[in-house]
Amino acid sequence: MTTTAATTTRVSGRTLNLVLATWTFAITFWAWNLVGPLAARYTEELGLSATEKSLLVATPVLVGAIGRIPVGALTDRVGGRRMLGILSLISIVPVLLVAFAGEQESYALLLLFGFLLGIAGTTFAAGIPFVNAWYEPARRGFATGVFGIGMGGTALSSFFTPRMVNSFGYVTTHVLVAIALAVTGFVVLSVSCDAPAWKPSTQPVVPKLRAAIKLPVTWQMSFLYAVTFGGFVAFSTYLPTYLSDVYGYDLADAGARTAGFAIAAVVARPLGGILSDRVHPKPIVLVSLAGAAIMAVLLSFKPVPEIPAGTEFVLMAFFLGIGTGGVFAWVARRAPADRVGSVSGIVGAAGGLGGYFPPLVMGATYDEATHSYTVGLLLLSATAVVSFLFVLLRLKREDRVT
Repeated sequence: MTTTAATTTRVSGRTLNLVLATWTFAITFWAWNLVGPLAARYTEELGLSATEKSLLVATPVLVGAIGRIPVGALTDRVGGRRMLGILSLISIVPVLLVAFAGEQESYALLLLFGFLLGIAGTTFAAGIPFVNAWYEPARRGFATGVFGIGMGGTALSSFFTPRMVNSFGYVTTHVLVAIALAVTGFVVLSVSCDAPAWKPSTQPVVPKLRAAIKLPVTWQMSFLYAVTFGGFVAFSTYLPTYLSDVYGYDLADAGARTAGFAIAAVVARPLGGILSDRVHPKPIVLVSLAGAAIMAVLLSFKPVPEIPAGTEFVLMAFFLGIGTGGVFAWVARRAPADRVGSVSGIVGAAGGLGGYFPPLVMGATYDEATHSYTVGLLLLSATAVVSFLFVLLRLKREDRVT
C-alpha cells in the first residue's frame, strides 16, 4: 500500500512540478540573457570595440557556469524546490543593477553587474536533479528534455527584450523582468514540492563534489556538454551581434531571428531526450556533433538571407538541441542517484563555460573588412569533429558508472 501510494503521489504531482521547474528555468534564463539582445545598443552608446562587446556579452555566462557547481551540490542537500525559488528571488538584484549600470552608461558597472547576473543561469543545476527525482529512470530523458525547454528563455529574451525597451523603456523592461522573477520565486516556494522519493544528502558538500569529480562520467559528459550546450549558449548570446555585424540587422530584427534559433534548439532538446530513452544517448550525440560540424562549415561561407542562412542556422540549433538532450539523458543513466545534483552541477558548469569562450573567440577573430566570422566558425567545426571521434571511439554504450 505504501509503495502504491508513493507511486500515485509521484505520478499525480510530477507534471505540475515539471511545469513549474521548466518555467523557472525559462524566466531565469531570460534574465541571464538580458545583456546579449541589447549589445548593439550598448555598443552604440558606449562606443565599444568588437572585443569589448564580446566580453560584455560573455561575462554573465561565467558566473552562470561556475555557479552551477555549488548550486548542484546544495540542491542535493536542501532540495530543488528551495533552490529554484531562492535563485529566482536572488536574481532580481542583478537584473535591477544592470538597469542602473545601463542608465549610467558605465561599461565597468555593466561588466560587474553582468557578472552577478550570471546567478540567474545557475537554476539549471537545481532543476535537473529536481525533475530527475520525480521520474523513473526509463523516463528521465523525457523529463530532462522537457525541463530543457526552459532554454527558450533565451528566445523570449532575444525576441521580447528589444521590443519591450522600444515600447516601455530601458529601465521599465528590467523592472518587469524583476517582477516576473519575484512572482516565480514565491509561486515555486508556495506550490511546488520535492519528489516523495527524494532524500536530502547528509554528506558535506566539498567531499561530495570531490567524489563527483573523480567519476569518469563527470568529465566525459562535461566535455560533451561544453560543446553542445556551450554552442547553444554562445549562439544565443552572440547571435544578435553576429547578425548585426554580418547582415546589418537592427536590434529587433536580429532579436527575432535569434529567437527563432533558440526555439529550434528548445524544441529539439526534449526530442533528443526522448530518442535517447528509446534507443540510446550515444547515437543521438553522434548525430548532433556531426550535424553541428557540417553546419558550422556551411555558415562560414556567409549564406545569403533569408532562406539559405535561416535554414542553416535553424539546423545548427536543431543539432545542438538534440545533443544537449542526449548528453543529459546519458548523465541520468550513468550518474549515481545520490550524486545526480553534484554531477549535474559540474556538467552544467562545463556547458556554461563552453558558452563563455566562443563569443570571446568570435570577437577576437572577427574580420571587420569582410564582415566575416569564418575563423571562429571553422574552429567550432573542428571542435565538433574532435568530439564526434571521442564519442565514437572512446565511449561505450554501457550505462553503469565507471
